[in-house]
Amino acid sequence: MADRLNDLIQRDLTEAEPYSYATSLFYYRASTGYRDITKGLKYRGDIASGRYFSGMLAEEMADSELYSDVDTVIPVPLHWTRRWSRGYNQAAEIGEVIARRLGATLRLDILKRSRRTKTQTRLSIEGKRSNVEGAFKIRRGADLSGTSHILLVDDVFTTGATLNSCRKVLKGVTGPDVRISVATLACVGD
Repeated sequence: MADRLNDLIQRDLTEAEPYSYATSLFYYRASTGYRDITKGLKYRGDIASGRYFSGMLAEEMADSELYSDVDTVIPVPLHWTRRWSRGYNQAAEIGEVIARRLGATLRLDILKRSRRTKTQTRLSIEGKRSNVEGAFKIRRGADLSGTSHILLVDDVFTTGATLNSCRKVLKGVTGPDVRISVATLACVGD
């Protein structure tokens, strides 16, 4: 799974540096029921299932040396209007479980979505990239001093546009020695 996700990341990195590490629990595709897990979490409020599968991902990550030094977990933020209407942020639900298992700090005070974006589900690769370009900002007063390995968390990795947009903003305020990795419940793939 990590190899497929890394291939997708490399395809989307024309102007970006690679992530330190990337992982997903399962492939997101129409032919399996796995996509119902992330859809249930995102659209139907099935937080219990989301936490259960996040726990499975967290256990796999905790058993890997690659994530042993993650000290900060940052979920991809929702715009405040979407967060208000949904009642929760699915990436934060996933991130909370992973942070707890890795012994890292969950940071909801670092990134914000500064404008509401269209849903990414029906956009082309270029459309997804331009949709989230400039949509994320660092919150006023955010402090990442002492951070050495950030884990960005989202529900699904499709083209990587959202995570890459967040990564760029974070790289603008962290030192060159701060590593950024990504984790998602699902990765679109074969």
